[in-house]
Amino acid sequence: MSALTVSQEPDQNWDDLVRFWEEMEWPEGSKVEIIEGIITVSPAPAYRHNLIAESIQRRLYSVIPPDWGIFQTLAIAVPSRMGMLIPDLVVAPRRDHTESDTHIPAALAELVVEVTSKSNARDDRVGKPAAYAAAGIPLYLLVDRWAPDGPTATLYGEPKDDVYRPLSTAKFGEPIKLPAPFDLVIDTAEFPGT
Repeated sequence: MSALTVSQEPDQNWDDLVRFWEEMEWPEGSKVEIIEGIITVSPAPAYRHNLIAESIQRRLYSVIPPDWGIFQTLAIAVPSRMGMLIPDLVVAPRRDHTESDTHIPAALAELVVEVTSKSNARDDRVGKPAAYAAAGIPLYLLVDRWAPDGPTATLYGEPKDDVYRPLSTAKFGEPIKLPAPFDLVIDTAEFPGT
């Protein structure tokens, strides 16, 4: 099953789009995001996809401060890019109170991690990083199982406007280092291939 897009009115404003996203009954187990103003419904990630996310999450727990969390299904809002995105992992400070029960402002995130799925790899490579950079999220780790030259992990940082600078890339089997505040080496040899 591949991703499905839901058409919206071309002049629909952000608040109406978020209200529709929050109130609609979506298929059970699906991942529903707003990417560049378009509601996208994707099937639940496959097992290998989840194994990669879980491996990264396990490593991150050893280095994050106790008042930060690692969230797997937390939506982050980027109104300036018409985005309500659900990264595979979001590292952000824990908060007792937010404006919404359904999402947090993307600017609160310290790191987002996306593991590509075959059906929506383009979103993880183009639309989502532009939104994450626009929100000022310091680090974006893209684990691209479907990269044209073979599975890779790329760390992006130094966001400016809606563009990240690539900091490092590792083919599966090579280590990739996350800088401060994480100071963590992730061994991509632990990741299953495609």
